[in-house]
Amino acid sequence: MISIIIPTLNEERFIGDTIAKLRGRFSIPHEIIVSDGGSRDATADVARRAGADKVIVWPGPGRQTIARGRNDGAAAAHGDFFVFLDADCTIPEPDRFFPSIIRHFERDSELMAVNVAIRVEPAHETWADWAIYNVFNDYLWLMNNVIHTGMAAGEFQMIRADAFRKAGGYDPSLVAAEDMDLFARLEGMGRVRYEKGHVVYHTGRRAHKVGWPHLLSLWILNFIFMKLTGHSYSKAWGGEMTS
Repeated sequence: MISIIIPTLNEERFIGDTIAKLRGRFSIPHEIIVSDGGSRDATADVARRAGADKVIVWPGPGRQTIARGRNDGAAAAHGDFFVFLDADCTIPEPDRFFPSIIRHFERDSELMAVNVAIRVEPAHETWADWAIYNVFNDYLWLMNNVIHTGMAAGEFQMIRADAFRKAGGYDPSLVAAEDMDLFARLEGMGRVRYEKGHVVYHTGRRAHKVGWPHLLSLWILNFIFMKLTGHSYSKAWGGEMTS
């Protein structure tokens, strides 16, 4: 079984559609878990109405990190694989997508986790989105399949449940780059891979809201801070990744 874990924070506009698309085209055994970081809107109610199997709401105090949100969702999950998905993501043809990825795990007992190509939905994609994600996807392939340091995109990660637990999950103290940190630890346990033949789409809303120069600078700063200090540069999860 696959446990799809979606961390949310004020996602009422997107979460219902994301769940509905999975429910309508996904027949293999699965559960959908929404781990909400204390939204001020109707995210939790929309998720329940859309058919989420479990909705976990962060009670506070303080602001939840996305790492803790993912961990809380995983703690309630029962699948053999954990799929961490952003609230505005679409997986085309899940009944083809997931069995194909599972075959990679079945063929390689040392494979701990998989990530895939990330694209902006064609209806929303700009030339900058197209160019930057082409480079970013090649970067994921290089870091995972050639250099073997472990790297992940937040939009989609698929991890063996037992490997996730053995690694201790995401570092809840990290506001950003928590996926890079986990994939590096998983690489140390076995192998992580980027599977280029699979694509997950998202809305591109963050780059469109704050602009690619600002978002790229945050990505780079978080990468550098993680490598040098073990901590992320960003100080808050959600919206514009404020620092």
